[in-house]
Amino acid sequence: MKKLLSLSLLLALIAGCSTTPAPDENAGAPVESRTGSQQPDVTPVIAEGLDASGLPRVLTDPKSQLSQRSIYFDLDKYEVKSEYQALVAAHAKFLVANRDFKVLLQGNTDERGSREYNLSLGQKRSDAVKRALVLLGAREDQVESVSLGEEKPRNPGHDETAFAENRRADILYRAPDGRGEF
Repeated sequence: MKKLLSLSLLLALIAGCSTTPAPDENAGAPVESRTGSQQPDVTPVIAEGLDASGLPRVLTDPKSQLSQRSIYFDLDKYEVKSEYQALVAAHAKFLVANRDFKVLLQGNTDERGSREYNLSLGQKRSDAVKRALVLLGAREDQVESVSLGEEKPRNPGHDETAFAENRRADILYRAPDGRGEF
């Protein structure tokens, strides 16, 4: 009786598998359609108006929000604070409009903590900014995140002001032609 039941289950499994249609290799996953007012208002950068590094001036002009490239964090934290969300959104909008541009996010920490802890925290900071950019429309392959830990301080001091300046994620751009900041 046990053998008959096992054989029946095996035959049912084989029959079930044989009726499953083969997936269409050309068919992709369903994609949400975004039309009308849902599309972000984006304008691609044109090649004119480049700075010395080969980046569009909108990325380096001090009057442009996009020239702000650092997101600062609280001690031992890696959540993007509300005061930086508009800045992250502006960079995401630029990346959506300019799909050939790439960014490198460098997570940094102050000198407190072990080297391993700071490398981990720096990675979490750069990953948090990456997540936000991707959620706002940037493609995953446009954004790379790395940690520098405490190795690249902006301020070499050893007080709270210096520590606050060093707890950050920096956004570096690369143009489609390979010129830029990284």
